[in-house]
Amino acid sequence: MLIIGITGGTASGKTTLVSKIAKYFAPNELCVISQDSYYNTTDHLTVDARKSINFDHPNAIDFDLLSLHLVQFKKKKTISQPVYSFITHNRTSETKETTAKKIVIVEGILIFNDKRLRNLFDLTIFVDTDANERLQRRIQRDARERGRTADEVKSRYKNTLKPMHDLYIEPYKQKADIIVPYTTENKEIVRKLAKLIRNKMETVL
Repeated sequence: MLIIGITGGTASGKTTLVSKIAKYFAPNELCVISQDSYYNTTDHLTVDARKSINFDHPNAIDFDLLSLHLVQFKKKKTISQPVYSFITHNRTSETKETTAKKIVIVEGILIFNDKRLRNLFDLTIFVDTDANERLQRRIQRDARERGRTADEVKSRYKNTLKPMHDLYIEPYKQKADIIVPYTTENKEIVRKLAKLIRNKMETVL
């Protein structure tokens, strides 16, 4: 099994990159695990209290469960992956049964902050995208998917997202095996990464 960690700042294009890479592989070869599914449960908090949580800090992530699930994958076990709602800022009652594949891609902004995860990754990739472009993407995404205004996103970016990026994401860029200067239009980068992953998978297997 080949486990790949893909990180980068908010709205850097991680999810898009992963989806494009996945198209080079058969469904029975590759599965994707998103850090976003592993935010801590907030059942004990009101909706208003949940909104004040710093979701861009490593403490917001249930790394215990995420690392456990990757270990279970290595043992060829099926996991019950959490399903998270950005509307209620909490996990739902549903889970997604996910079977281990030859290639497991783990993507998220904070996944390099946990030593257990870093030790499980066979390949690490950092998606390096200009900060201004990331902000514009975040504004568009949050307006479209989460019902937030541009002013709300800009305020959160200034007060939370950027400081957290500087502390918990940017320092890991130079430690990644590969740094990708990514745009969604760069098909050549995707093709080369897919080829690299294919070759590495065959070596591991």
